[in-house]
Amino acid sequence: MGLDIIIFIVSILFGIFLYWRESNGNGVYRFVNKIVNSKELQMTSESKKGFIYQQSFLPRLIFVVTVVLIAALIVEFLTPISIFGSYLGVSAFASFAAGTLLGTYLANFVLKSGQVIEKQSESLEDKFDNAVEKGKDFIEDLKTKDTRILEEAKQEIEAEPKPKVDKKSARDRLKDKGLM
Repeated sequence: MGLDIIIFIVSILFGIFLYWRESNGNGVYRFVNKIVNSKELQMTSESKKGFIYQQSFLPRLIFVVTVVLIAALIVEFLTPISIFGSYLGVSAFASFAAGTLLGTYLANFVLKSGQVIEKQSESLEDKFDNAVEKGKDFIEDLKTKDTRILEEAKQEIEAEPKPKVDKKSARDRLKDKGLM
């Protein structure tokens, strides 16, 4: 079980390496595309699609399993190690294929999140600057409002209060009208 975990972790790193390498350049995929397809069906020069990079699940799975199977067959026939002779060899093969596939998706997630962060960093910086400016304006408004309110209150206090006109109560007014 310990060897399977080590193989799985190494295969995840291998999948990350494959994805990263293919995201930087897809020369082998272009070469295979030129050999296999006619001139009309060949990919465009600005396309970045590769065996793993920008592929859907099924082509990616087929490529990874094919590469791992070819490597296993080479090891099987050129060395005395018998990969398909026991359960442990088949388990290691399956762990390596699954880990490589998982590593490609993990690398895809990391690269895409890095691109999103780069795009959002500029707008995030602008948003932060706007928030700081609004905060400064708000504090200035509070300071000026405080002094303005204090001045208005002082003016009201200094102004003489208007004398109250002695008004009759509602009861007295009703008595004057004769309703009570």
